[in-house]
Amino acid sequence: MTQVSEIAPAMSRQLKQFNQYISIEKGLSENTLESYGHDLKTYAEFLTSKDLISYKEATSRVLSDFLYHLDELGLSTASKSRYLSSVRGLYSFLLSNGYVDSDITEKVDMPKSRRKIPDTLSIDEISRIIEQTDTSKPAGIRDRAILETLYASGLRVSELIGLKSRDILTDVELIRVFGKGSKERIVPIGQSALFWINEYISKARHLFLKNSNTGDVLFLNQRGKGLTRMYIWKLVDKCTREANIEKSVHPHTFRHSFATHLLEGGADLRAVQEMLGHADISTTQIYTHLDREYIIEVHKSFHPRG
Repeated sequence: MTQVSEIAPAMSRQLKQFNQYISIEKGLSENTLESYGHDLKTYAEFLTSKDLISYKEATSRVLSDFLYHLDELGLSTASKSRYLSSVRGLYSFLLSNGYVDSDITEKVDMPKSRRKIPDTLSIDEISRIIEQTDTSKPAGIRDRAILETLYASGLRVSELIGLKSRDILTDVELIRVFGKGSKERIVPIGQSALFWINEYISKARHLFLKNSNTGDVLFLNQRGKGLTRMYIWKLVDKCTREANIEKSVHPHTFRHSFATHLLEGGADLRAVQEMLGHADISTTQIYTHLDREYIIEVHKSFHPRG
């Protein structure tokens, strides 16, 4: 996660002004002030991770990405609503003081508790994103292995960054994954992802190793530590932009695409449930409703009276 010291001076200054405003003029309680401070610091750090240096540069799409990021972190609907409420208060203050030209929160709805159909990528779009990694460099080999693994096995970000070298079962093309509640599952990995993981292990990983104890963590940063969720977010965002894909793409989009492509290819729903690590098959069934246009096209192409 980006550190507070890295937040652009203008954002940091305006955040302090807002905190003073709600403390003095609004007379809010200490607990409420702390909640605002925590929420908006997290938001400012997220903007910084997107290489934005002012609140004015943020768009409604960026704010939606932030809420999706909170969802990735496992926050409840109530918590996400509180974050959005904090950001709305900030933008109301910024707009009234001329720091921004418009209130981007007006176009963003409060997070709903109902499950919505997730966005997916086509096979071609997945390939274009993955191919943006520069495999002539050690970090690029690592990043290629990361994106290949996300798509090959449908991992959550927390599962990916928690992978250990010993969890890669190369001989049988499987990986050992520890999901929610430390529940273990075995997931196929496939030859393409295995190739890049082995390339990373043989050619790049030792260059990231430092004197610190990594605990056999597979994917390491330049300091020899495990990667953060934010790094994976930034990697996916960077490669998506470089691939000229206009969709809003997150690490979880790879997981959604993994499930969708399997089911479109004829995979059994319960097999996909097992690979995703869903405790309840109703969670997996959302993918059976993902691409109605695809289903219609299949019917037209293959049904005698389509």
